[in-house]
Amino acid sequence: FFLSLKLEKKTKGKLQKQICQVVLDHFEKQYAAELGDAWSSVRDVLTSPWCWQHALLLNRFSLCPGLESSLAEQGYRPAFPAALPYLPAAFRCYSSTAPGRFPAQKHQPGKLKGYYLLNAASLLPVLALEVKDGEDVLDLCAAPGGKSVAILQCACPGHFRCNEYDGLRSRWLEQTIESFIPDPLINLIMVSKLDGRQIGDLQPEFYDKVLVDAPCSNDRSWLFSADPQQAVLRLMQRKELSSLQFQLLRSAVKALRPGGSLVYSTCTLSKAENSDVISLILNSCRNVVPVDISEMARGVAQEFTFLSGTQQHELLVLPEKGRPWGPMYVAKLKKVSST
Repeated sequence: FFLSLKLEKKTKGKLQKQICQVVLDHFEKQYAAELGDAWSSVRDVLTSPWCWQHALLLNRFSLCPGLESSLAEQGYRPAFPAALPYLPAAFRCYSSTAPGRFPAQKHQPGKLKGYYLLNAASLLPVLALEVKDGEDVLDLCAAPGGKSVAILQCACPGHFRCNEYDGLRSRWLEQTIESFIPDPLINLIMVSKLDGRQIGDLQPEFYDKVLVDAPCSNDRSWLFSADPQQAVLRLMQRKELSSLQFQLLRSAVKALRPGGSLVYSTCTLSKAENSDVISLILNSCRNVVPVDISEMARGVAQEFTFLSGTQQHELLVLPEKGRPWGPMYVAKLKKVSST
């Protein structure tokens, strides 16, 4: 079970050839303007998969004796400091500054996995959401399921809907939940395939917490698009994503109870899909206010590199060598009234 790290065996040259030039050219133009001097180092990391680090989120429902000591021996350490404003005792994640990937566990029906391999930055939206036992929670765009699993490492919601509109991704979500969550708890989880833009109308003011990990232009995967024609099509459709993201957010606001909060996240650097979408929702929904997450950001400042100049209700993790990888944008809002 405990194997040594599997480091990437592909050469730098081989991986470099896989970069989709049309996407890189597009990013070069956009992000040089949006990120300024930071883009050069960010680009170097994005185009170098051999330097990406994968963290491990331990599964509290399937404890593996000796796993944590084995991780420590291989240079892994707890990824989040205990001083964070919200860090449940059962929430344990390990990361390493050395590039590489811990061996993945295969899906076996009826057997729970002991850990989830992920980008440690992807856990920040979950920690920002601050889910507590008994709360009604909606993960609006839940596939592949990593954040849903992470939420259940933090608390036991009273009602938990994991929604994924795409059929193929929904099956992936169901398998993830089956791999990490025991049967008694699975029975409390509602996996649905609804259009996320309609959930607010279908279940108005039903949830205490909503996570909107929105479909976005995934910078890392897009850079390595195997099909150049698909890449061109993606870039053409990219400008439409912010409209979808806004509609999903508006639905999430409707689904929230007054006093409830939502977290919006993406894995893109794009301002149009991040802060611009949040500004639009704040300007169009008078019953929503920003929530300060700067304390959480300060708490993990030794772990992650953030873009400077963002508002207190948002953060953007920038990829940097030797640190848990981004990009990951996080923003938190609160619903203050019904109208």
